[in-house]
Parts: sequence; structure tokens; C-alpha cells
Amino acid sequence: MSFRTRADHARMARSSQTWQTKLRLQNLERPAMSASLQIGLVIFPRVTQLDLTGPVQVFSGVPGAKVHLIWKRIEPVPSDSVLVLTPTITFADCPQLDVICVPGGAGTDDMVNDAELLDFLREQAKGAKYITSVCTGSLVLGAAGLLRGYRATTHWSAMDFLAPYGATPEKTRVCVDRNRVSGGGVTAGIDFALKLVSIMVDRPTAELIQLRLEYNPAPPFDSGSPDTAPPEILALMREKIAPFRARREEANSRAAARLG
Repeated sequence: MSFRTRADHARMARSSQTWQTKLRLQNLERPAMSASLQIGLVIFPRVTQLDLTGPVQVFSGVPGAKVHLIWKRIEPVPSDSVLVLTPTITFADCPQLDVICVPGGAGTDDMVNDAELLDFLREQAKGAKYITSVCTGSLVLGAAGLLRGYRATTHWSAMDFLAPYGATPEKTRVCVDRNRVSGGGVTAGIDFALKLVSIMVDRPTAELIQLRLEYNPAPPFDSGSPDTAPPEILALMREKIAPFRARREEANSRAAARLG
């Protein structure tokens, strides 16, 4: 049988208090629980659906996180493909988001000059932890004045539209500059979302999501970048997008001039 003195009890009490203090400090140092995350992605007419649905699939794997699809009204929104998307919440009803994300697509040519959307992004950016984009969605962030002084990336064909918004273009799959996180063109949205989950929550969570999605790219051709595509394929693509690029140049020049 063992007997404890008052001194023994005092030492045990101090040890318990020390352990509880360490535990509280550890809890303070941990990132916010994913259950508290509010993640919102804007949708708009002629959005590229994979810019949106790739990240949505990743973010939907974050335990407890709430994912919103946001537009001006609750009504079907046509994408740039056969898919029609349905918003889950309006600008007016949207809560303060931890993550605001703008996907890309041909529709961004209109969105860079859409005052209602740009105002919504500016207001959300005041309290958001992460301000993000995929593909040409970064041009919309730029038009809202949210990329001035930040590095950012976008689709390879739109890279030169970033600088007029005060951003520093970075040719990369995912660009992280403080709380601005941008993904390159279309399929880069999956990489972007996984990287953001690793930052917001932790790497094991991101890796579990990646494994569940079996995201293990092995493309059949090496034509996914202007740096590696055969010259004749790149030339054909540039020819195809020339009329769309002219429209994009006009829209973004107007938006950049408005910012001053």
C-alpha cells in the first residue's frame, strides 16, 4: 500500500495544471476545425463547369465544411457545356465566407464588368480568410481590385491580362501568395483545391481526398501546355481562340481602366 503526503498531492496538482496548460496551447495552435469552414464558389452564365466542379468535389470531401454555390438569384445558370448549374444561395443571403472562389470560363468576359458581382467579392474579401480563383476567375478578382500587389496565375492564354490589374503573373499550376490562392487553367482547379485544403486543414486530409478521388493523372498526350504541345497543335488553338481573345481583351481593358 502506498501513502501520499501533502507534498505529493501538490506536485501532482502542479503536473496536472502544466499538462492542461500545454493542451490548451496546442489547441490554440491548431488550425480552425474544418467543421467551421464556409466555402463559397461563384457561378455565372458560361462558367467552365470543370473549373467549378473539380474544386467542389474536393471541398465536399472536407469533413463538416459547408460548400455554397452563389449567384444573384436562385435560378438555373447555363455553363459553357451541356450542364446547367443551380445556385444554392444568393449574394444577398450568403454568410461571411472563409473561402471565396471564382472559377473561370468565357463568362468572365462579362463578369469583369459586372458591378453587382464585383461589389459582392469586395465585401466578402473583407472577412474571408482565403480569396481564390481557378483559370480566368483570377481576372474577375483583378477587376474587383483584389489582386493588386499579389502574385497570381490563370489560363495560359490569359496570362497577359493580369498585369493591368496590378498583379504579378506567375506561370504555375497553383500560385499561393499570402491569402490569395489561384489555380491555372481548368483541370488545375483540382490541384488548387487540394493545395488549399492542405493549407486550411492539414495535408493528411488533402491526401485522403486525393486518394478517394483517385486523382493520379496520366494523360495520354503531352499537349496540355503550350510549352509541350506540338507546334501545329498550338498554332491551331491560337487560331481558334483569336476571336474570343479579342473580346476578352476589350472587356479586361475596360475593367482595368476603371480601376485606374
